[in-house]
Amino acid sequence: MTQPVSFDESTTGQPRSKATRIILAIIAAILFCGFVALGIWQIERRAWKLDLIERVTTRVAAPVQAAPRQADWAQVNRKDDEYRHVTVTGTFLNDKETQVYTSTDYGAGYWVMTPMVRADSGAIIMINRGFVPSDHKEPATRAEGQPQGVVTINGLLRMDEPGGTFLRDNVPADNRWYSRDVKAMAEHDGLDANQVAPYFIDADAQKNPGGLPIGGLTQIRFNNSHLVYAITWFSLALMVAAGAWYALRSPKKHKHPN
Repeated sequence: MTQPVSFDESTTGQPRSKATRIILAIIAAILFCGFVALGIWQIERRAWKLDLIERVTTRVAAPVQAAPRQADWAQVNRKDDEYRHVTVTGTFLNDKETQVYTSTDYGAGYWVMTPMVRADSGAIIMINRGFVPSDHKEPATRAEGQPQGVVTINGLLRMDEPGGTFLRDNVPADNRWYSRDVKAMAEHDGLDANQVAPYFIDADAQKNPGGLPIGGLTQIRFNNSHLVYAITWFSLALMVAAGAWYALRSPKKHKHPN
């Protein structure tokens, strides 16, 4: 029976050319370094995620405190303040409500973003009052849930989300929003941007009249699979290294019978 022809160096005994070995070595080095870099990146992401989970867990469980006032706005930042449990009292500007497209466990719909004029200073804070399904986007379909007069809102402090999402940009001219861009919303509504806080508040789950909007939907649980990803990338790097060693090693010299 005719034996299949093999072009593997270890079976033919013919060494690869120097150029071929250099090319293989370069490709292997690039892949190895790339996989190692990805593994290191995942380790760094894991450390960031663990820190985020700890911060969010601590802040959500902390006693409620007053939302930062205008004098403190310049110091408010994502690392130190996001997800703080805060409270604010004021009056909603219901006629300047903005709907931001989103998808939640309730399906596709909108966040209801409403400016609130603080009772203690007159400054404005955007309040994410919660989720409404697509068929209740228009305020007229949920008039019962439009509070009048002075109200108090408890919730979680969130930072401004300028521009839009990774896939879609906000289009203020068409009143189409995909991220909670409080500054752009304020300008669209004709509000003084200097009087609008650089953050917004996700309202808690206190039920609104009529059941809408639905508050308390802030994501506070975060998937953390970065260690698994890191192990995968490092394993691929080792496989590349092993494959390169096998492919580039010198072939064994076969003894020929006399």
